[in-house]
Amino acid sequence: MYPTGSRRLWRRRESFWTTRRSCPRRRRWWPLHPSRNRARRGEDGSSLPRQVKLVFGEDIRWAQVPASCSMAQLREAVRSKFPGLKAVLVKYKDKEGDLVTITNQDELKWAEELAEAGSSLRLYVTEADPEHEPYVDDTNMERNVNSNSDNGSIRSNRQDEDRSTVTCIDDWIVQFARLFKNHVGISSDEYLDLHEVSMKLYTEAIEDTITTEEAQEVFHLAEGNFQEMAALAFFHWGNVHMSRARKRLLLSGDSPSELVLEQVKEAYEWARDEYNKAGTRYEDAVKAKPDFFEGFLALAHQQFEQAKLSWYYAIGSNADLDSCSSEILELFNKAEDNIEKGIEMWEEMEEQRLKNRSKPSQENIVLEKMGLEEYIKDVSTDDAAEQASNLRSQINILWGMLLYERSVVEFKLGLPMWEDCLMAAIEKFKLGGASATDIAVLVKNHCANETAQDGLGFKIDEIVQAWNEMYDIKRWLRGVPSFRLEPLFRRRVPQLHTALEHI
Repeated sequence: MYPTGSRRLWRRRESFWTTRRSCPRRRRWWPLHPSRNRARRGEDGSSLPRQVKLVFGEDIRWAQVPASCSMAQLREAVRSKFPGLKAVLVKYKDKEGDLVTITNQDELKWAEELAEAGSSLRLYVTEADPEHEPYVDDTNMERNVNSNSDNGSIRSNRQDEDRSTVTCIDDWIVQFARLFKNHVGISSDEYLDLHEVSMKLYTEAIEDTITTEEAQEVFHLAEGNFQEMAALAFFHWGNVHMSRARKRLLLSGDSPSELVLEQVKEAYEWARDEYNKAGTRYEDAVKAKPDFFEGFLALAHQQFEQAKLSWYYAIGSNADLDSCSSEILELFNKAEDNIEKGIEMWEEMEEQRLKNRSKPSQENIVLEKMGLEEYIKDVSTDDAAEQASNLRSQINILWGMLLYERSVVEFKLGLPMWEDCLMAAIEKFKLGGASATDIAVLVKNHCANETAQDGLGFKIDEIVQAWNEMYDIKRWLRGVPSFRLEPLFRRRVPQLHTALEHI
C-alpha cells in the first residue's frame, strides 16, 4: 500500500500520534521552540511586548520591545530612553560574566535565551563613536501577523509593523557603490573633504565680510528697507479696515422705525469697530517705522472719520450731545495732533531731499558698488516737485476739512471757539489751492449762517470731491506718478452718514 521508502516514516509518525493520544498531559512530547523564552500571546493571539532593563552606568531604565525584536527596534528603544546618546553599543552578559556586544539578530536571540525564565532581559548600554556603531541589517526582520485573526486585526498588525519598520540600505547597494568607485577610479571621501574645507572657507569669508565697515552700511540700509516694508504692510492693513467700515446699509422705505433704528445701530457699531481696528494698524505702522509720516496722516484721517461718525450718530439717534461731546472733541484733538506730526515729518524729509538733490543718495551709492544699478529708482526733479506740491495741497485740504467739521460741531454745542476753527479751515483751504469762489460757498453755507441749508450742515465733501477730481486731471495730463496716500484722500463719505441724516 505504501512505498517501501516511506513506510518506515509513516510508522514513526503513527507511533508519535499514538503516544500523544495516550499521554495527553505529557508536554515533553510537543515540539519545542528553539528559544526557552517563547513570545507571550495576548487574548487576540498577538505577540505581547517584552520588558527589558537598559543599564547605562548607574542609570537603569525600563523599556518595552516587540516580542520578535530586531536590532533596529532595539536600538530605537535605547535611543528613546537615552536621547542624549548619538551612538550606542548594546551588550549582554554571558555565562562567564563577560559583556558581549550584540551586533546581529542571532546574538540578540542568544541574549534572550540566557535570560532566566520569568525574569526580565538585562542589556547594558555604552556610548560609542558613530563610526564604531555596528551596522544594522533588517532585511531578515520577522514580521508576525496572527493568521487566525480577522481582516481588521491583520490590517492593524500590518500598520503597526509599517510604523516600527526602519528603512536601511541593502547590502547590494553598498557593494555596487564600492564596485563603481573601484571601476571608475574616484574617491568620494576626497570630495567630501573638499566640500567641508570649502564650507569652512566660505564661513570665514562671510565672517570677515560682515564685520567690515562697508557691511555695516549695507545692514543699515537693509534695516531701513525692512522697516518700511513692515510699516507699509500695517498701513495697507489699516486701509482694508477703513474700507470695511464703509459697508453699505440697505434700508427699505416701508420698514418700521424701530427696525430702522436697530439696523442703523448695528451699522454704526460695525463701522466703529472697524475704525478702531484701522487705528490699531496705523499705530503699529508708526511703531515699526517712527518716521513713517503716512502712518500719522492715515491715523489722523481715521480719527477724523470716527469723530464724524460719532457726531452724526448722536444727532440721528437724538442722544444727549453733552454726554458724548467730550469723546468727539477728543477725537478731533488727536486727529489734529497726528496730522501736524505727519506734515512736519514730511516737510523735514522734503527739505532734506532738496538739499541733497544734486548728490546721489547713500542707497544709490551702495547699490552701484554692489553692481545693482537696475534697482536704482531715479525720479526727475520736475516730477518730484509736482508730487510734493500735490501732496502738500491734499494734506492742507484734509486739514481744512477737519477744522471745518469741528467748527460745525462746536457751533452745535454752543462753544465760542467755533469761529476760530472756521477761520483756520479757510486758511488751510487757501494753502490747498482752493478757489476764492469755493471758499465763499463754504463760508456762506456754514450752519452758523441763517442762509445755510437744512440738515446737519453743508456737504463740504461734495466740493472736496470736486477738488480731488481736478487734481487727478492735472496729474494725468502731466504724467505725475501717484503716491501712497491717494487712496486715503480719495475715500468717499460713507453711505451711513447720509442714512443717519435722514432718520
